[in-house]
Amino acid sequence: MKPNILVICGPTASGKTALAAELALRFGGEVVSADSMQVYRRMDIGTAKPTQSEQRGVPHHMIDVAEPEENYSVARYVADAVPIVDGILARGKLPIIAGGTGLYIDHLVAGRQFAPFQPDSGLRPQLQARARQEGLPALYAQLAQVDPDAAGSIHPNDEKRIIRALEVFLSTGKPLSQHDRESRALPSRYTPLTIALNFAQRPHLWERIDRRVDQMMAQGLEGEVRALLESGIPPDCTAMQAIGYKELAAAIRSGLPVQSGAEEVKLRSRQYAKRQLTWFRRNRDARWFEWEKIPDFSAALSFSTELIRDAGLQ
Repeated sequence: MKPNILVICGPTASGKTALAAELALRFGGEVVSADSMQVYRRMDIGTAKPTQSEQRGVPHHMIDVAEPEENYSVARYVADAVPIVDGILARGKLPIIAGGTGLYIDHLVAGRQFAPFQPDSGLRPQLQARARQEGLPALYAQLAQVDPDAAGSIHPNDEKRIIRALEVFLSTGKPLSQHDRESRALPSRYTPLTIALNFAQRPHLWERIDRRVDQMMAQGLEGEVRALLESGIPPDCTAMQAIGYKELAAAIRSGLPVQSGAEEVKLRSRQYAKRQLTWFRRNRDARWFEWEKIPDFSAALSFSTELIRDAGLQ
């Protein structure tokens, strides 16, 4: 029988952190973050990491586990998070997966295995050198020959994924698409009760996002971004592509007013929230709770508590 876990998901600024901590207190749980940017150290304000007071004394995992220079991946997230979830279960506690990165949540619930390869094999720098010397179309053409299914799902200009797919084939002798099919055929690792949060009226979510960005700026987001840049973090690394960091870094480098960057952050955050909602709505088993203009956590707790007890997670 697959172990039961609780998932709290939803778009940015929808109240996931507060609800997860409150439910953890009520049901003896521990929170596992499913946020692709909260994994990075020294990136606190712009990723809305829960403060000590917001964590409410509840153990929070998968926060501050990588340096900004590292290119953290969903494969690494699953490899790191699965033992943590299993450890929480072994202690008789309730794992609460909370976050807005749908890809991380889905792969963690599945416990999906990823195509193995040796990161120190030297293949990646060799392929990157070939991309510079021969051009990316040459690598894409090779991928189309050895793994047409993968090539069909990857944009011809997506250098990172093209190299990854070739790397897997050259190091394992098996196409990436075959690895993926075999992994998807396996049963999921956990049985999730998924509670998704949103606002009943879209403008109320937009207002919440805008207020959050204003708060981040007041808390010192500009200084956080400057400190990262001054420490030598490459502007094009994965961490610096995070919403909030990318826009402010561009404004700083261009000598533009940081407030113009903040307005861009608001726009990009709203766009991201739309993509998050599209992703989470694919899950037909998710139980949605919608806030009015002002979130009513008492009502959300009652809603969640009933679902948790009915699912036997208590």
